[in-house]
Amino acid sequence: MSEDDINTEEYPTEIHDYLAAFEKSLGSVDEMLKTMMSVSRSELLQKLEPLEQAKLDLVSVYTLNSMFWVYLATQGINPKEHPVKQELERIRTYMNKVREIADKKKASKLDKGAASRFVRNALWEPNAEKEHTSKIPAKGKKRKMD
Repeated sequence: MSEDDINTEEYPTEIHDYLAAFEKSLGSVDEMLKTMMSVSRSELLQKLEPLEQAKLDLVSVYTLNSMFWVYLATQGINPKEHPVKQELERIRTYMNKVREIADKKKASKLDKGAASRFVRNALWEPNAEKEHTSKIPAKGKKRKMD
């Protein structure tokens, strides 16, 4: 028997593709972790702005808790009944707050000078209207004034 024959006998053949994809995903996670671990945390944080630091911390904590969720599931423990679920919800709340802050930062700023000029020029001015109508001769019947 070859090694492939032994491996296919240990699990149903229907899930072979899923297991191969899972193994490939684990390999990519391992590569990312090696990359992140190759740089010291303090050195990495020095290069980032505070908002980016918060994003990095939240993604790291969320990833760690997600991996623990998967670990619990592989051990036959229902992760939905474990405190890790509340922790993931708490982290998601903070991720949404950081996203809101980032969106506000990206929002366009109001140029007050330009806005006031726009409003001033767009508003109707009665004095300008009188000057405009006095220069144009009236059309229609002329009336006699007594």
